[in-house]
Formats: sequence, C-alpha cells, structure tokens
Amino acid sequence: MLRFLTAGESHGEAVISILEGMVAGLRVDTGSIDTQLKRRMQGYGRGDRMKIENDTVRILSGLKDGSTLASPITMMVKNKDASIDTLPPLSCPRPGHADLAGGLKYNQKDMRTILERSSARETVARVSVGSICKLFLSELGIEVISHVKVIGGVDCHTRDLSYEQVRDQAEKSKTRCADGAATKLMVEEIDGAKESGDTLGGCFEVIARGVPAGLGSHTHWDRKLDANIARALMSIQAIKGVSVGIGMGAAIKRGSKCHDEIIYKKGHGFLRRTN
Repeated sequence: MLRFLTAGESHGEAVISILEGMVAGLRVDTGSIDTQLKRRMQGYGRGDRMKIENDTVRILSGLKDGSTLASPITMMVKNKDASIDTLPPLSCPRPGHADLAGGLKYNQKDMRTILERSSARETVARVSVGSICKLFLSELGIEVISHVKVIGGVDCHTRDLSYEQVRDQAEKSKTRCADGAATKLMVEEIDGAKESGDTLGGCFEVIARGVPAGLGSHTHWDRKLDANIARALMSIQAIKGVSVGIGMGAAIKRGSKCHDEIIYKKGHGFLRRTN
C-alpha cells in the first residue's frame, strides 16, 4: 500500500514529501516531475507567488541509478520566497480557511502560524508524489487526466468529446477547460471577479482510463476505492465536495437513467448495451 507524508511551510525553507511503499525497479526521471510541477503553476488568474517560484525537485532517498529501491522516497522542493521569519503577524482570520479553527485549537494569536502550513503551497509535495505514482500507473497501462468543468457561473460542454479530445484540448486552454467557448467566458469571469476584488469557485473532473476491475474492497469500509478517493481529494485545500460519476445528480433520476444494463457475451465477457 502506498502512503505519503508532507512537511514544510508556505514560506519556509522547502516543501518535503516522503512516499512509502513504491515498488523496486521503477525508472524515475526527475524531469518528468519538474514538468508536472510546472503545470501546477499554470492557470489563468494565478497569484503573484507563481511568478516568484521556479519549482524543481531534488530526490534525497529511495533511488539508485535512477530506479526505485522500494525504500521510502524523499523529495524536496526549495522555496525561493523563504521569508517566514520576516513576515508580519496576521491577526484577522481569513474566512474559508483554517485560520480561525487552528488559532482557537492551538491558542495562537498570530494566524500566520496556521496558514503557513494550511497553504496551497503544500500541494507542491502532493504533485511530487503524484508524479511518481503516474509513472508507476503508466507501466500498468493506466492514464489519469483532469479538466476544468466550471468556473464561477460558466459551465463547459464536453459530453460529445472523446477522451483524447478532452485531454488534448484542456492542455491547450488557459483555464484547463476542453471547451474553447467556455474558456473565453471563464477568462472574462475571472477578470471581472479580480476587478471587483472578489474570488470564484469551480469544479474539475478527474478521469482514469485502463483501470482494472476489483481495486478497493466491497468487504471493508476503509478499503473502498470511492471512499479513499473522496478522502484524498477532500484533504486538498479549498475542495468542499466530491462526486463519483454524476454524484448527487443521481438523486433526482430514476435508476433506468443512471445505470447501463450489463450483459455477458461469449468470447467477449461482460459488456454494456449502452455507454
């Protein structure tokens, strides 16, 4: 079983991640990790912090001659803005963040002691870990992609697009949206919110292809695949909801509109008549 730990503050010396449980013999190219770290910094309307940092990974343990040893893999990404000791205290908790709850729990008057750890900067460590996991999954023929579906009040229309079209068109979009018309409207929505001093929410979709049946468990609650995916996603800062498939949309539909009939065909195995 894979598990990971992260350490480091937003404006500390570095962000550290430790990945445990990876197989031996996996070839790891640090350039591929740096590519994913660069992708993390993209996106229309990002903050000024992205202009300061130039994230590159340094692997401190777990590799020999570019291959994994099956021992814990330690990765470090240095912060250029390592100003934690010189930043002024923050006395006003930000709504929608961990500042207030953390300040009350640890009896802190300076909210910066909380926000430095609960910052989105922590996702640098997650991307480093995820990059190695993607290399492992690719060896098994599994590919994972994502794209933005909603920003503010703008929704995309990708239902008629193929997997490849969603993957390629999202990569070219300023907002990582596979719908070109929606991308333009999303940019306008972001600009409008920025001018008025406001912020926007949104939704994104993750799609995995090539995943074999049977991952997870139907016998134990803490091994269920949907549950573990939801937990992992909900632990990312700012994510407030996770849906599998159409999610809550199934609550207002009949079963015949949600499920596809499963049949067995000799020589082909189990199939679906639709979808």
